[in-house]
Amino acid sequence: MTVHYRVDGRRATVTIDRPGVLNALDRPTLDAIRERFAEASADPAVGVVVLTGEGESAFSTGADLREQESFLARRNGYWEWMGHFIDAIDAIRDCPHPTIARLNGMVVGGGNELNLACDLAVAADDVVIRHVGPSRGSVPAGGATQWLPITIGDRRAREMLFLNREVTARQALEWGLVNRVVPRGELDAAVDDLCAELVAKLPETIRATKAQAHFWKDLSWSLTIRNAREWLTIHADSPEVREGLASFAAKRLPDYEALRRDASGSSLACPSCGRGPFAPDFSFCGYCGAAMLEEAPP
Repeated sequence: MTVHYRVDGRRATVTIDRPGVLNALDRPTLDAIRERFAEASADPAVGVVVLTGEGESAFSTGADLREQESFLARRNGYWEWMGHFIDAIDAIRDCPHPTIARLNGMVVGGGNELNLACDLAVAADDVVIRHVGPSRGSVPAGGATQWLPITIGDRRAREMLFLNREVTARQALEWGLVNRVVPRGELDAAVDDLCAELVAKLPETIRATKAQAHFWKDLSWSLTIRNAREWLTIHADSPEVREGLASFAAKRLPDYEALRRDASGSSLACPSCGRGPFAPDFSFCGYCGAAMLEEAPP
């Protein structure tokens, strides 16, 4: 079991339990997150839900890259995987009870999108948060491109998404990405304090308040997620994704210069209609359908 669920009084806790892979998200884990939040949503005795990760190293580091490698051979598998991810995010967003992200360790990529899907967040003071998609071959459009601009502001969101630098817990607090930052030994007490305050609210009223507060998040999500899923699927076996995954496995930086040369240096043109240039791996012309057998003259 990769996700544990516990109810203690009015509080439910959902714990991602894959510490060996830094609580990365594969399909069974995403499905379990969805199911546990659905269970909490249907329980009128629950007043607040806490989402956290097992151990002290990671809250979640996002998609399990070993699983992502399988999409290099069958890119439409990504479309199916993304459906599991969207369902998990929606189960968190749609939970009628207030939700708290208990950030116990590093928060990376899809892990931060789980964080953003929650209503509130409490972080240990040694936690770092970052996105790495543009450095590794994935558009962070599972909630980050939609919600970071309205959470921390447009310029800060672009800095975080484009530069992929680590954001410290203190900086995240200053930016409004988390609500509280405490020493690691005080993390549980801070979460307990928020839970106690939240359950001391009228359940129907706070549910309706949450629904109203969701307006901009719902709007940005609904207008973008379908297209994001399609784009990510189409590019799941692209040269950038291949290099991103290979470099991660080899513990090195991607060869950004080689990718730029390949993208800009092609002289491949259609021998039939003359249109182009096309990437070197094109087998057929995208305009007339002729086989790509010749190089255009210099």
